[in-house]
Parts: sequence; C-alpha cells; structure tokens
Amino acid sequence: GSAFVLVVTVMMLQSYSTIPQYKTRARLEIQDPRSISLQNVGISDARFWESSDIYYATQDESLRSRELARRVVQKLQLQNHPDFNGSRPQPRDPVALVRQARASASAWVRSLVARPSQAPQSTTKPAPNESDQEGRYISAFLAGLTIGRQRDTQIFNIDYVHTDPAFATAAANTIAEEYVKQNVTLRLDDTQQQLTFVTEELVKAEARRKDAEQALVDYRSQNNAMSLQERQNIVVSGLNDAASQLTRARASRLQKESEWRQLERLDPGSPAADGLPAIATNVAVVRARGELASLESKKKGMIDQGMGEGLPAVQAITVDISNAREILIAERRKVIEAARSEFQTAQNLEQSYASQLAGAKAQTEDLDSKSAGYKNLEDRATAEREAYQGFLNRKKELDILASSRANNARLMDAAEVPGAPFAPNSKKDLLSAILAGLTLAFMLAFGIEYLDDTIKTPEDVTKRLKLPLLGLVPAVRGDHVPMLTETVPHDFGEAFRSLRTSLVFTSGGESTRVIAVTSSQPLEGKTTTAANLAFALALGGSRVILIDADMRRPGLHKAIGLQNGLGLSHLLTGQSRVRDVVQRTSEPNLFAITAGRTPPNPSELLASDRMNSLLANLAQGPFDWVVIDTPPVLAVTDAVIIAQKVAGVVFVIGSEMTRRVHAERALETLQSGRARSIGVVLNRVDFNRNKYYYSRYYGYQYKSYYGQNTPA
Repeated sequence: GSAFVLVVTVMMLQSYSTIPQYKTRARLEIQDPRSISLQNVGISDARFWESSDIYYATQDESLRSRELARRVVQKLQLQNHPDFNGSRPQPRDPVALVRQARASASAWVRSLVARPSQAPQSTTKPAPNESDQEGRYISAFLAGLTIGRQRDTQIFNIDYVHTDPAFATAAANTIAEEYVKQNVTLRLDDTQQQLTFVTEELVKAEARRKDAEQALVDYRSQNNAMSLQERQNIVVSGLNDAASQLTRARASRLQKESEWRQLERLDPGSPAADGLPAIATNVAVVRARGELASLESKKKGMIDQGMGEGLPAVQAITVDISNAREILIAERRKVIEAARSEFQTAQNLEQSYASQLAGAKAQTEDLDSKSAGYKNLEDRATAEREAYQGFLNRKKELDILASSRANNARLMDAAEVPGAPFAPNSKKDLLSAILAGLTLAFMLAFGIEYLDDTIKTPEDVTKRLKLPLLGLVPAVRGDHVPMLTETVPHDFGEAFRSLRTSLVFTSGGESTRVIAVTSSQPLEGKTTTAANLAFALALGGSRVILIDADMRRPGLHKAIGLQNGLGLSHLLTGQSRVRDVVQRTSEPNLFAITAGRTPPNPSELLASDRMNSLLANLAQGPFDWVVIDTPPVLAVTDAVIIAQKVAGVVFVIGSEMTRRVHAERALETLQSGRARSIGVVLNRVDFNRNKYYYSRYYGYQYKSYYGQNTPA
C-alpha cells in the first residue's frame, strides 16, 4: 500500500509540475527527381535503377541540418526571443517552485548514482562559420525538431515541440518553407555548375573530333584505304565460308568415325551384329535375315511333321539355309566395309577444308596487319564524334533545366496552432501512475514472498517437508519465557494443550512413551517447547520426567527454575545415582534431570551404555512420559544419537526464522539416524500479522479467537 501511494504521488507530482509542451506538425511532399524528369534519365542510365531510399535518407538529414536551421534561426530572429536569449523572467508560483525542487532533487540523485559527465551536446557539430552565440541558438532550436517520413510514401512530417504553441507553429512552417526554397536554389546552383563544366568540355571535344577526322582522311588518301577495306571484306567472307565448311566436314567425319568404330571390331558371322542400328536397318541385311528365318521355319515344320534329316527334301533345305546364312554374312560385311570407306572419305574432306581455312587465315592476318593503322584512326574518330555528341546533348538538357523553376518539393499541409498541450496528459499520467503503483506493489509483495524461503505456514510443513504437523505455538511478546505454571495468554496455553492431545494420539498408550525435542538451529524455542510440553502433560494428569540432554549449553533448569548442581553428566560418568539427580518441580506430576556440569565428551556419554540403561529403566519406571531436550541437529550430532533411542522426535521450527533448506538438511540428518517418527511443531507464530495464512488452515474463527491475547 505504501509503495502504491508513493509511486502514484511521485508520478502525479511530476506530471503536474511538468511545463506544458505543445506539438505541431507541417507536412512536406518530396518527389524523387527521376519521377519528374525521366526524359533526362533513361532506363539504360545507372541512375534510373538506384534505390530511392538513399535519396530520401539524404533529404531526411537535410531537413535536420544545421545549415537549414541557421536560415530558420535568422528568419525567426531567435536572438530576440526570450526563450532562447534567456530574458524570460522565472515564475515564482507554487507550481514553478515544485518544478525547481524536482529538478534540484533529480540533479542531486543523478550526482550520487552517476559519474560526472559533460553537458549534452547537439547531435550535429557546429559549423566553422557559426559564432558561439549563433551555434547555441541553432542547437536549442534543433532540440525541439523531429523529422519523420511516413512509411512507403513521399511525405515527410516536420514536428516541433515548444512551450509556446505559436512559436512551435511558426518554427514548423518556416522549416518547410525554407527547405522548399533551399531545394530550388541548390538545384539551380548545381545545374549552373554542370552547365559551365559541360560547355568547357564541349569546346575541347569539338577540337578533338576535327583532328581525328582529318587524320582519317589523310590516311585514306595515302594508303588507298577504301580498296584495302573491300579486299578485307572479300577475304573475311572467304574465311567465314571456309570455317563453316570445315565445321560441317568435321561434324560429318566425327559421325562417320563413330559409326566405323562401332563396326570395325564386329564379327559379321555373329548374330549380335544385328543389334547395331547401321546393320539392323540395312535393306539387304533385312532381306537376307528374313530369307534365312523363312528357311529355318520351313525346316522346323518338316521335322515337326516327322521327316528325318536323311530325306532329300530336308537335306535340300538345309543346303539352302547354309547358303542364306552366307549371304547374310556377306551383306553384313558389305555394311562394315561401306562404313570404313565413308569414314576415310569424310576424313580426307575435313583435311581439305582445314587447308583452305589455314590459307584464308593467313590472308586475313596479312590484311589485318596492313589495316591496323586505318582501324585505329577510324575508332578514334568514331569515339570523338560520340563524345562530342554526348556533351552537346547534355548541354541542351542543362540549358532547359537552368531556365526551369520546377521543384520536386512542396508544402502539403501547413502547421496549425495547437489548442492544447500534448504533454503532460493528466488522465493518461494518472492511469499510468495507478498501473505503475499496482505493478510495483504486487512485485514487492510477491517478490518478498518469493525470496522469503522461511517456513511460516502449515502448508510449508505438510507439503514441502512432507511431515505431520503436531501443532502451532503462537508468539508471545516480551523477553520473558512463558511457562504454563504461570499466567500465560489463552492461545499459548491452548496451543500446548492441543499439542499434548496430538502426542497422546500419535504415541500410543501401552507403556512409558519416550520422546525427544530438538530443532535445526539454536534460538528456535526447543527448550521452551520441551518444558511447556512436559508441564502440559503433567497438568493433564500424567507423570512426566523432563531430561536436559543439551549438556553443551544447558538452559532447561533456568526455564523451570531449578538448580544445575548434579545432573545428567554426573549420572552418565558414574559420579551420581539416579535418585541423586532427579529433582521435583512446582508441578507435583513433573520431575526433572538437569544437564549438570558440561563434560568434555557429551556425544560419547549420550551414546554410552549407561544412557541406554537409563532410558530402559525410565521406560519401565513409574513415569508415563519421558521428555528429552536435545541440542540442535545442525550444531552437533547429539540429537541424532538420542533419536535412535526414543519412540518419537518433536522437531521445533521457528516460524519465519527457519529457512526451508536448513530444516530439510536437519530432517535428512535425523532420518539418516533411523529416527522412528518425527512430528513438527511450528513455534512463535504471529497470528495477528499472518492472518491470511492461518485462516486457510484453521478458519476465520480460529484466527479471530487467537488474535486476542486473553490471559489464561
């Protein structure tokens, strides 16, 4: 709640103490120059394919430039404006005083958390021709200017923010107007510079063109260049014909050679020869193969009819088959021989054309060497004519541009005087303050809850430690340790009576029940819990003996008001008998054995046979309960030794003081010592401060009832 109120107060104080700012906007349309002068930039020109983003990024920077801002500063005469020359008097109203206080506090806080830094400077450096005073005016003016291009358009927004709405409007409109004028001026200046350069180059190009053409005329007259050119054309034509014929002859030779290479190693007598297309498609071979097949079919028919090989008809057809096979082989051989002959003919023809081509090349090279001078002069004359024509065309274009007043930038929408400030926005700031306050409050609440890993609720015991909860003991204000034999708050006494009931139902009732009371760390209230638990059992009618086994730092005798003369250490070392160390208390049913003098070896004494005999005798003696107060588990191993010898362990956890990791480690240590059963007592619970947690466990009536400190 405090965090929420603080955040809302600070944010709203900042909102109401902020000087009102007015924002206005002028809009410019800036077209790409190529879109309005395509006659000067053809599709073959590299400039035609350049991205428009580069041009518009340049215009964006131009609108922010100090040169343009300088012209605006001079036109608006900012040296006479009180907001820029510092002549405006400081207001003394309460709001102004709050603003000054806030600025001073912010500066003081920044000086504490941040290193000293130089004063902020403008994003653009002052120009060399600016005076110091003029540079300050320009930087101050640019601080309120924002330039933005609307996406995928040619529209630029010129936004200006100032405390004076009229000045903000004048500034935005003047920026737009001066940019439009500057755009025309720069274009005309650039065109004039180009025109001067092109005119000078045109004169030089004309002189070079005349010289090149005169040199070409002189060479023609001296070397009969026209006749040379005609001869060269004839030779080149013959060279091209020879090359074409050679190409065709080489292709034909390659084809014939391929066919011959397939056939040259072929056996004419093998039926596999018919697998090649050259033989398989030959008419004579096809006819001979058909005749042979017909005769073989006829012979097979005779044999199928039962005619033997010895018959004259069969013998006659066998002879015919042999003759047909010889004819087929002869036809195959003819095809192979024809392929070889065609290959040799194609090879000879290729060589003939190659010789012709070599002769044509020799003639061409001879003519080329003779016409090299003429060619060079002709190329030079052509190049000079083209250069001259290019400069001439460019001069005509620049003459037209120089006389034109076209502008690719125009003021689309002039800025208007805003009727209300855009900052601060009280409604928006209030909503933001509320959201920020709620967010911070919830973050603090849940953050503290998340970081606090102490055990504080019954759910922490049952769900995270996975142990049964015997009961809750409320916290009692003051330094005095409360005992049930005295006047104690009602909820405190009722808590131990409830704890007594839990022990009775969880420990059985057939014989003497021996329990140990321990904790994970000191100061969690285990000794007080052990003493009051013993008193509660005794007040309930049971005979109880309370033993202080914390011989390192004994404190039980102080809690119950006894002397620590002879005690457990004397009994375990054999210096005293049991009847010597047992003491009566203010409660008739409660007896106690104090710790005695601190021995050098407490752990060995607790693990000794005498300790085992003591517990065995007490378990068979006249007592209903034996309650043993042991040292903390994480401090020493004494509690683990005792836990092995008793029926159950009461593990005391200080609410909101014992970390879960410490409790888990202590319980693991006890369980590693094979403790029979462990129950948890959540001690020092503040019901008034943590009603939310305990109402879920006990209900609203319980927390309301125990929230009262009624003595019992």
